[in-house]
Amino acid sequence: MAVRSDLRNVAIIAHVDHGKTTLVDGMLWQSGAFREHQDVGERVMDSNDIERERGITILAKNTAISLPGINGAPPTVVNVVDTPGHADFGGEVERALTMVDGALLLVDASEGPLPQTRFVLRKALAAKLPVIVVVNKIDRPDARIAEVVEETLDLLIDLGADDAQIDLPVLYTVAKEGTATLDLDTPGTDLLPLFQTILDHVPAPTHDPDHPFQALVTNLDSSKYVGRLALCRIQHGTVKRGQTVAWCRHDGTIENVKLSELYLTDALDRVPAEEAGPGDLIAVAGIAEVTIGETLADANDPRPLPVITVDEPSLGMTLGVNTSPLAGRSGNKLTARLIESRLQQ
Repeated sequence: MAVRSDLRNVAIIAHVDHGKTTLVDGMLWQSGAFREHQDVGERVMDSNDIERERGITILAKNTAISLPGINGAPPTVVNVVDTPGHADFGGEVERALTMVDGALLLVDASEGPLPQTRFVLRKALAAKLPVIVVVNKIDRPDARIAEVVEETLDLLIDLGADDAQIDLPVLYTVAKEGTATLDLDTPGTDLLPLFQTILDHVPAPTHDPDHPFQALVTNLDSSKYVGRLALCRIQHGTVKRGQTVAWCRHDGTIENVKLSELYLTDALDRVPAEEAGPGDLIAVAGIAEVTIGETLADANDPRPLPVITVDEPSLGMTLGVNTSPLAGRSGNKLTARLIESRLQQ
């Protein structure tokens, strides 16, 4: 198998509001993705209105961070996939994890790993992804760093992590200040230790040079200019803009289609590209009815990829006796007009 040493694909796993989007913001700034006086706002990866309002992540999305050569390494592009921190958006989680080769597990230095962390981490371990633990907000006055690291290792063991997955690096960060360190006795000054750890511990994408083109559609987007976009990770081979590929549908039928546009990600922007190769996270246009889980393959040798398995939707209920002080009492303000009148009093 050949290796793309100039590329890394990594996901960020965290509970709601543990600082993952803030950390990605810092990574973008320190990689030089933005000009010094450019106004990009806070939480640049939260593109959905609800995400920006509440500071949470619902949709899996990625950004590309271009790193110069670090400690003699060649220039590398790190695709960072920001995953939802909610079990409610499980489908988005599974799709995101099919696009990456490793994961950053971000935990709050005070709160530690919480239930939603457990859900996404279980999916990552099942996918055999190597994990890097990032303990964030170590500047909190109520931080309990050593205990949180111990709790995180206990969680990994509880979820059935193998020996290789448990033998992982631990970084300590203050995302809002853009600092990271591997040693608590040496305060961080920038995010270089984080970048170096990603390069050292997240495997570069591998591929078979003799294998025909294959890409799995992991998500959909739309453009007012080119219509529906299929978001994919290329498993093998290369693809060019305007190329005819085989569209392998869920029902087993195969149709040849022409890719009218091909995009790669540069920082937060989707930019046109002429060609993309193994491991690249791409967006393609020209297939109006494509859906998630279908395969784009070589037109002369179409080989469908396995469909993504997503947990079925579930509903949890807890039934109990009403112990409220208002139990058994009914109100008499039953219309919007009466409620408004009462609130105005």
